[in-house]
Amino acid sequence: MNNSEELQHFLDVLLKESNFTRAAKELHISQPYLTQLIGRIEKKIGTKIINRDERPYTLTPAGLVYYQYLERVSFEKQQLGSQLEVYTHPDQQVLKIGILESLGTYLLPEILPLFLKENPSVKVQLFEKLPQENEKSLLNGELDCYIGQTPAVLDASLDVVTSNPEQYYVVIPSTSPSYQAGRFILNFDELDLQKVLQEPLVLCSPESAIRHQVNGLFQNLDLKENIALETKSMITATNLAIHGVGITIAPASVIKRMEQLPLNLLPLEQELMGVSCFIATRSEEKSPTLKNLITIFQKVHLPAKIR
Repeated sequence: MNNSEELQHFLDVLLKESNFTRAAKELHISQPYLTQLIGRIEKKIGTKIINRDERPYTLTPAGLVYYQYLERVSFEKQQLGSQLEVYTHPDQQVLKIGILESLGTYLLPEILPLFLKENPSVKVQLFEKLPQENEKSLLNGELDCYIGQTPAVLDASLDVVTSNPEQYYVVIPSTSPSYQAGRFILNFDELDLQKVLQEPLVLCSPESAIRHQVNGLFQNLDLKENIALETKSMITATNLAIHGVGITIAPASVIKRMEQLPLNLLPLEQELMGVSCFIATRSEEKSPTLKNLITIFQKVHLPAKIR
């Protein structure tokens, strides 16, 4: 068997069941076939890929390397299929959109349903990469557009359409010494912002657009960040803060999707931190399909509201 996706699935089920007979039953194959398949892989590699001596089963260090190899092969196969689609289906329009995964989580549902309804024959391909990678891919012609945040840092040669700035809040969990019981959204001046921001922070990783804005905020306030934890996802950072790991700074669009627990939201003045979303394209004639996406981006009221 050379199908990387199927091999991944077989390993996933085997690790979950920690039993060859149950795994084979779930996979609708025979137990001897599954046992022989794993044996052939281990013989080919030259070492075991699964710890079978204890339950639950786990991947050996070599097994982890092999599993990551299967993931890369699967991804490259998908990428190849996407790149060839323009040749294998020449009549189908393909729109390639770059976006940060955590941003796409809440932004794309506001844009794509309407776009796909108006353009049913268009196939959308999403490339969920870091901001710098998306910008580079757009400049190289590998993307049709890039949707992101903080347009001020983009290459000056790009055409950029922005949304209104989004409201950002300091998320203060009930475990914080700054927490105000019985309150939800505080007034701008209700707490000493500098004192609050000296508490342990849960932040996005340094390469994210939001983190650049947070760094600028701390520089303007002449404060040093007391970082408790960093993550690539704004959603993860907000969830961790809500559950008491520390405070964070998050946009309304992320906060409104979180579990409603006792917490305070301290709004930040737009002058201190207000991040706009943008859609960036190359400075060249745009297809009608791309123009339509830009129009929808402009029409949709992106900044979320928290009440």
